[in-house]
Amino acid sequence: MTEKFKINLLYGASFAFIALNVLFIANEIYWFMALPMALVIVYFFFFSLDKVVLAIVFLTPFTFKFRHEGMGFTVDVPTEPLIVAIMGLFFLRLIYEGNYDRKLLRHPITILLIINLAWMFVTSVTSEIPLVSFKFFISRLWFVVTFYFVLIQLFKQPEKIRLFLWLFGSALVLIILYITFKHSAFGFDRQVGTWIVRPFFNDHTNYSAVIALVAPVFIFMAFNSKYSIFRQRVALIFFAVFIMGIIFSYSRASWVSIAVAFGTFWILALKIDYKLIFAVLILIAGTAFLFQEDIIMQLERNRQDSSGDFREHAQSITNISSDASNLERINRWRAAVRMFEERPVLGWGPGTYQMVYAPFQLSQDHTIITTNFGDLGNAHSEYLGPLAESGLPGMLSFMAMALWVIITGVRNFKRAHTRELRWISLGLTLGFVTYFTHGFLNNFLDTDKASVPFWGFMAILVAIEVYHSGERNQQSVLPKIT
Repeated sequence: MTEKFKINLLYGASFAFIALNVLFIANEIYWFMALPMALVIVYFFFFSLDKVVLAIVFLTPFTFKFRHEGMGFTVDVPTEPLIVAIMGLFFLRLIYEGNYDRKLLRHPITILLIINLAWMFVTSVTSEIPLVSFKFFISRLWFVVTFYFVLIQLFKQPEKIRLFLWLFGSALVLIILYITFKHSAFGFDRQVGTWIVRPFFNDHTNYSAVIALVAPVFIFMAFNSKYSIFRQRVALIFFAVFIMGIIFSYSRASWVSIAVAFGTFWILALKIDYKLIFAVLILIAGTAFLFQEDIIMQLERNRQDSSGDFREHAQSITNISSDASNLERINRWRAAVRMFEERPVLGWGPGTYQMVYAPFQLSQDHTIITTNFGDLGNAHSEYLGPLAESGLPGMLSFMAMALWVIITGVRNFKRAHTRELRWISLGLTLGFVTYFTHGFLNNFLDTDKASVPFWGFMAILVAIEVYHSGERNQQSVLPKIT
């Protein structure tokens, strides 16, 4: 009788839904069709939140921005409302249960992250435009909460780390193949490459930065003999697709970041003493400072503009005399420094740069793409942007966090319990090297495409150190590539 009652109840509910749906459609009301999916999502929110978070990870590369003209806001569809809901649920659980893993809270990266967020909150209060700054702060908060504080608890299980990487990587591969196919119809024209990535990415620099962040992980998966031959080959194909995406993005910053990551790999492989590395960096910086006028004169002799020819395009990286893109970056950086000089501690407020930098542009810095209204973007730097918006403490807290991420990745590479996790740590570390290098020229942490892997990868490194590392592997060396 019980089973029969359940079957009859299911048939009755289905018939009622169909009848109501027909009625609503007849009256041009279509939202009722989404009710079953909404109920499923609500169920998973309360009984299997990990599946919702991982579904968002997979969906992120496919998201696009939807602007509601009437209410004047933009939302990333379909993931952003879910991310906000997860943040709310996280805080409700935190208030109700009153605890969080103290080992994670005591980790230096978590401490530095909380300091960075706390200072962002303070500078939002003192902001030139508080409404803009609080919107920016809350947006940063929901990404950090969902993809660092929530995800990191899932990464106690190594298989969840693996699943996160494959979900985001496979979705990104599909997007790259789609964009490359569209680009091929225009003969891979460089100018077309700057906008063909829409609506999934803002521009080609954001697109290439995300690919460069993810790519190193998959090359190490491809040569990890602990994986099956099939998985290794799939990872190698993914890596090849990533490299194709970076090449045809025509993003010079990403090309440079990949070169820096490659150099970092050899530093780790050859086990070069970090003291020597710092000494060389100080020597280079000192030499550049002493001979800055001569160096600038040499750079100004480079007249090679951006080009569809890969060799010429690479040569244009150092063109600071006629390349409009390079010159506009310098204009933005100088404006950011002038903003910092006026408000060195509190800055002008998170997210406000593009609304207040116009008066800080000097006429001699103007380029053909400069606007007097200063309404065409941000500071093009993950370091100078916070410097202008949150003062010196804002920039230093971000730089300290970035440095500790690299330190944690290298330590995991030496100490993680398994070969797989050591290789994953190395791949993530090199991915972060590409992003932090790219950060000198652009900033993308206000976008979901960059934020999801950035904070997720950071969570993986912390989880590996807290849950899956130990002193017994401290002497581990770089495994042979087989």
